[in-house]
Amino acid sequence: MRRVSLLSTLAAALCLSGLSAQAAGGRYVHPADRAEERIIPMYGNLPACEDPAVLGEITSRFNSREAKFWGPLQAVTFDRVQPIAWRPWGDDFIPRRFCTARVLTNDGVLRRVDYSVRENLGLFGYTWNVNWCVSGLDRHRSYAPDCKMARP
Repeated sequence: MRRVSLLSTLAAALCLSGLSAQAAGGRYVHPADRAEERIIPMYGNLPACEDPAVLGEITSRFNSREAKFWGPLQAVTFDRVQPIAWRPWGDDFIPRRFCTARVLTNDGVLRRVDYSVRENLGLFGYTWNVNWCVSGLDRHRSYAPDCKMARP
């Protein structure tokens, strides 16, 4: 009996606040709350997953990190580049494009790389940037387990 009254109280509170049950679940975004309507709007103009600038950014950052901290491992080439999700959390969040690919390293091993291209998170918020994780090489466990936290 208490559970029913709690649910009805919650539904009544949502109705009074002007939100629908669908909005409470995160599926519906009021047009005024979209990222495009903010003071500094975000339009989702992001490069594609296979864009050379995106893959070049991953390659240069991976190669410099490996050379500086871990050893001679270098990224050579990418293949099977494919998108996973586009704005998976809704239109009111920062626009992100999630992608996955395989990277061939100079030791001859193909590894999965998961990455996201994110708007307005680059230098001073003026441009896009890339957040990435190479499976098996997440030595600090930043995206553990096995780069799962780099995916949507």
